[in-house]
Amino acid sequence: MISAYNRAMRECFRRSTYCFFVLSLFLGASAVGQVAKKSSPPAAGDAERATTLAESGHCAEALPLLKRAIHQTADRDLKKRIGLDGLHCAMTRDTPYDSLDFLAVLTRDFQHDPEALYAATHAFSDLSLRSSQDLARDAPFSFQVHELNAEALELQGRWDEAAAEYRKILDINPLLPGVHARLGRALLAKPQPSPAEVAQAKKAFEEELEIDPRNAVAEYVLGQLAADSSDPSTSIRHFERATKLDVNFSEAYLGLGTSLNSAKRFADAISPLEAYEKMAPDSPTGHYQLALAYAGAGRKDDANREAALQRQASEALEAVKRKAATAQEKQASPGSQPPEQK
Repeated sequence: MISAYNRAMRECFRRSTYCFFVLSLFLGASAVGQVAKKSSPPAAGDAERATTLAESGHCAEALPLLKRAIHQTADRDLKKRIGLDGLHCAMTRDTPYDSLDFLAVLTRDFQHDPEALYAATHAFSDLSLRSSQDLARDAPFSFQVHELNAEALELQGRWDEAAAEYRKILDINPLLPGVHARLGRALLAKPQPSPAEVAQAKKAFEEELEIDPRNAVAEYVLGQLAADSSDPSTSIRHFERATKLDVNFSEAYLGLGTSLNSAKRFADAISPLEAYEKMAPDSPTGHYQLALAYAGAGRKDDANREAALQRQASEALEAVKRKAATAQEKQASPGSQPPEQK
């Protein structure tokens, strides 16, 4: 049962609207602000002068030049250098929002560059911290402060304290969309939720649907809780609603097909399980459940095919796990050294 809760919670977290690093909103706004201005591109010497100023500590003079050059320099190496220098100047001069132009270019044009990604990680973290400090200072008694606290507590695994923060929000505004679901999530995310906590979470998700009837995640978690309680008719109803509310909700299709199999409605289970398989073709669970549905519906050849695919997917998954475990062991070994160069 607990593994099912954890699966539900992972999906809930994946689809949650909160995130400390939603700064892509800022990047989008920044990109919109960069209207294509008709101006002559800077000479290479101007860009080099900007980077020289930045790298010698003259960030105040360098930043305006860097902002112009980052959008008009064609040389890839120079563009990366400008972006990193601009990012460094913006963050060290305590003008973090000046970093947005540089982040927009670095994250777009250097998506797989480890140096650019490392610098962007720190910049996003600093921007997130700055925004949270601004929120706490400017609106200390707002429900958003409690929400931010709860999210931080969840990341630390302090589920009871996070639940308490969500309850404070509901004391302020019991009709706020999303908060009942987050309370339910915090209650179920504990390693061993008690029956009382499971009941409280179920009630929280039901209350969420009263406020927001289109919350597919709430429907999904209620479906999973019903499935764990061996109530297939209820789980089918919730999973089916979740798939209608969000046609790309892969786990809801799996839950629906699995519950239909449990209810011996094998023919009905085929369609949602086929939909899930298209979204998650490497899932051993999907192939297994679809094999059950085909077998129950009398489609022996299809069932055999899915059983074979299930074995292949399981073997591939195990191979990945073994490889990861071996790499982790080598990394953790104190005496491990890189192989000698021949």
